[in-house]
Amino acid sequence: MKTKTRKPSKQRKRLYNAPLHRRGKILSAHLSSELRESHNTRAVPVRTGDTVRILRGDYVGFEGKVLRVDKGRYKIFIEGINREKADGTSILIPIHPSKVEVVRLDLDDKWRARMLERKETVTEEETAGETEGAEIEEESSEERSKLEGER
Repeated sequence: MKTKTRKPSKQRKRLYNAPLHRRGKILSAHLSSELRESHNTRAVPVRTGDTVRILRGDYVGFEGKVLRVDKGRYKIFIEGINREKADGTSILIPIHPSKVEVVRLDLDDKWRARMLERKETVTEEETAGETEGAEIEEESSEERSKLEGER
């Protein structure tokens, strides 16, 4: 979330009062190294159906499928991570998405697949532009040195 303030109280206020379309983006998690290389992006918003690996807390190393995303509390619920209450009922344990890593993406949604393809092409163009820019700078420095030599 991009903010124009450094004050923690204002940042918290904007987090608590964020509209749903911004909350979805705040609920992002890092991609595994294999996915990061293949999709050329560092993080994506977590969705139902993604497979994640827990990196922090009591359930470190556990992998499971995301069953539910709670945008109101900024938590996700993972299949297989539950606890028994005193009356014997089982409830899912909420986990913050910053503590997980996406291992497998659910690309059934055509918009999400298109978004990842768009990010791939943008990063490829940037890397191509950076190499071309370096070549242009080398040529211009050579031309300057020739002009200085003629003077």
